[in-house]
Amino acid sequence: MPEIKPFRALRFTEQAGEINALCCPPYDIISDEQREGYLAANPHNIIRLELPRGEHPYEEAGRTLQSWLEQEVLRQDDRAGIYIYEEEFTALGQVKRVKGFISRVKLTPFSEGVVLPHEETLSKAKADRFELMKATDCNFSQIYSLYFDEDRGVAGLIDGLSAREPDVCFTAEDGVTHRLWCVYDEAAAEQLCGLMRDKKAYIADGHHRYETALNYRDHLRAQGRALEDDDPANYVMMMLVSMENEGLVVFPTHRVVKNLDRFDKEQVLADCAAYFTVTEGMGDPQAALDAAYARGEKSFVLYTGTPVWHQLTLKESAVMDELLP
Repeated sequence: MPEIKPFRALRFTEQAGEINALCCPPYDIISDEQREGYLAANPHNIIRLELPRGEHPYEEAGRTLQSWLEQEVLRQDDRAGIYIYEEEFTALGQVKRVKGFISRVKLTPFSEGVVLPHEETLSKAKADRFELMKATDCNFSQIYSLYFDEDRGVAGLIDGLSAREPDVCFTAEDGVTHRLWCVYDEAAAEQLCGLMRDKKAYIADGHHRYETALNYRDHLRAQGRALEDDDPANYVMMMLVSMENEGLVVFPTHRVVKNLDRFDKEQVLADCAAYFTVTEGMGDPQAALDAAYARGEKSFVLYTGTPVWHQLTLKESAVMDELLP
């Protein structure tokens, strides 16, 4: 059961500028050129803290954070709250809305089965986020997790709490509209915490940041700090969204593999035939994929640099129980 609690968020003040020029996409998909563009539009953009640059980038982030707090470019909320967050966007020709809530979540190792991962992590990325946390003591972007809410108890509660004009609303350059409701109602927060007690949180995005938060907590404990249960370092900021949310969309993941020694396409296809039905085609394969998806099948397309592509459709889902138990 994830232990969630309200928290006093750091939020931009009007002094920082328009909110649409202060936000940015996830730090790990932003090029240096894009970063400079965000800062040219507004030097207070969060990317200055989230993705610092320079000879000593982490120390620079720490100094910038302290300066913004002193100048009240950033200010901590007076009261602890739960922050309901919604994104509205167009996908697959339809307008979609994904709504969840941001809270702090008690850090637990994956082995306890409370917060669960779905991918491996890289040491370099974790080292980067760890140095940033050491320099700033902050989470600058929330981890994104999913939970089951079959009876829509949580969804009903957050819909009721956000049945008013949002405290923040803007549309970003990519056309996504963002809305935020600040909820400081202690009784509502307690009710939400109660509803979440029997849930598990499945990380959709933020594995590196979650593991970094665990490492940072342990780093502090080794120094005799963060020993009290309610110490902020024992928690991490997380956005939680119901699995049943009708706005959730999962797009294909594209992988490019290159510079392979002695690559043998025919051998690869022969090996795939043990588990996949292999067919070939030319032109746009989307119709073939859509047909497979409509039948409930798991299907992929393999390109090897020629006009001919090969469709790989999994013969039997049970094989995954053996390969990835």
